[in-house]
Amino acid sequence: MREQLAIDGGVPVRDVAHRPWPRWPIYDETEAQALLQVLHSGKWWYVEGEQGKTFEQEFARFHDAQHGVACTNGSAALEIALRALGIGCGDEVIVPPYTFVATASSVLAVGATPVFVDIEEDTLNIDPDLIEAAITPRTRAVIPVHIAGRPANIDAVLEVARRHGLHVIEDAAQAHAAEWRGRKVGALGDMGTFSFQASKNLNAGEGGMVITNNEQMADAAWSVMNVGRVRSGKWYEHHVLGSNFRLTEFQAAILRAQLKRLPEQTARREASARHLRQMLAEIHGICLPSEDPRITRHAYHLFTFRYTPEAFGGRPLSDFLRALNAEGVPCSSGYVPLYREAVFVRYARRTGTWCQAGRPQDYPNLHLPVCEQVCSDTVWLQQYLLLGDTADMEDIATAIARIQGAWGR
Repeated sequence: MREQLAIDGGVPVRDVAHRPWPRWPIYDETEAQALLQVLHSGKWWYVEGEQGKTFEQEFARFHDAQHGVACTNGSAALEIALRALGIGCGDEVIVPPYTFVATASSVLAVGATPVFVDIEEDTLNIDPDLIEAAITPRTRAVIPVHIAGRPANIDAVLEVARRHGLHVIEDAAQAHAAEWRGRKVGALGDMGTFSFQASKNLNAGEGGMVITNNEQMADAAWSVMNVGRVRSGKWYEHHVLGSNFRLTEFQAAILRAQLKRLPEQTARREASARHLRQMLAEIHGICLPSEDPRITRHAYHLFTFRYTPEAFGGRPLSDFLRALNAEGVPCSSGYVPLYREAVFVRYARRTGTWCQAGRPQDYPNLHLPVCEQVCSDTVWLQQYLLLGDTADMEDIATAIARIQGAWGR
């Protein structure tokens, strides 16, 4: 006799009222004292204080970069990087369609045109083999995204980009501490961007960072971040079109404290993910991302797997998500193809105020098959679940196995 699922009135695998998942964010008196230090200093502003400047140095050094420019959020970081590289009206930037909207909307924000290239089904990252076919005389840059904290194949992306004289901006919003061949992501290309939004593995509610090993690019990014000023200029001296993208001293203080926690938390996420992978590999109909020895550290902002309806009695993904949530395991389905979002449809139709020099894009009729399939069958588990212990990971696997046992044929 099959066990009754929680969604059908059975007892859930995990009673979250009595056994809650690890809380996020994690903090203690360290963060409280850091905030009080800024409060009592009276220097709450990036320009006057030292927290923001020190955090820029600490974060850049942690990510094997020479320069860091802190800013308001990860979306702004992308826009800052694009402006710092002089990308604008009429230019094209190659981006993946399976990512947060900012990867592509930042391109629109500087007047350039996003060109979507499909992803790899076993990594969810941009497919380097498809980039070259998307390059035109207007192409200026490629933005690979290290989705879910898994480094993209940056070697292959850089090879194509260098051959065609293109800039590479790594969108590492989800990839704090991730490593490719022993080097942390973010400064492997020309510039890298990070987010410190509340869900991220390193967070202060909001915040962002641009890192690079190029001093001129760093200075250009700092100028865009600081209302077009230059480091050697006067206060009322503005050289480029920028904005006030400055991080506050309070956020920087929290981030400095959180950065000290990041290595241990990353190790815990990786250990939990290894254990969970081993268990899920035994469940029919659950497809795990491929393993790659070049990835020497996975940040695991998300733990992802793909769901095969045929192995679950033909039930759609939406049914599986409801059933897994009912068993006490929070999960979601993630992104939709970006080119289907209304903002890009409006851009394609020139509805609104856009740069008119861009090459026309038929986003409404674009079909990128891997992205569309992935969007229909991928399950996300958030990073804070991986901060749990072995028993927590076993609950996740037990809940999925229970659903498969009830529905599978």
